[in-house]
Amino acid sequence: MSIFPETGKPIKQYLIPPQYFGEGIVDWGPYLYEWTWQSHICFVYDRNSMLPIRQFNYAGEGWGMTRNATELITSDGTATLRFRDPKTFKEARHIVVYDGSQPVTQLNELEWVKGEIYANVWHSDRIARISPINGHVLSWIDLSGILPSSQRLNDESVLNGIAYDSQHDRLFVTGKQWPTIFEIKLVRKSTK
Repeated sequence: MSIFPETGKPIKQYLIPPQYFGEGIVDWGPYLYEWTWQSHICFVYDRNSMLPIRQFNYAGEGWGMTRNATELITSDGTATLRFRDPKTFKEARHIVVYDGSQPVTQLNELEWVKGEIYANVWHSDRIARISPINGHVLSWIDLSGILPSSQRLNDESVLNGIAYDSQHDRLFVTGKQWPTIFEIKLVRKSTK
């Protein structure tokens, strides 16, 4: 689904068959790639018509997806991020994400922001800023309290959406079942 950021209203949408649980989606030139959580299928759509034109199979689970200039980047709930060839959806390389000496698991939604990978950690209010070269966490974005607990419907109403508007240098976050999309600005944590 494409939406207007200011209103959240759909521009275009395509509903996948109900047997699939759609997860990460990313634009790639004239195409949109969407992969599924446990069905091992990545659908490729024509960006203008929103009609499916191709599909790929893969092993493992599909969680988040983003891209750089030459590769698709995917998460599967582990500490591993896979860089995939857009023509074949095959893994070309991977990195394992570490914060110091500790692997960071439950990597979920992904976004490419100014040469870094942003990844939220499932069931947390934190986003890791990750080096795409070596997988090291450069810093953390703490979004604790961004959505009051009174507005969360249940335990699954968690942070789960990151979008970067590179044209206007705007960063947006939202979550599952959240009533709001937030535009955020990053500030350094005070050392006082």
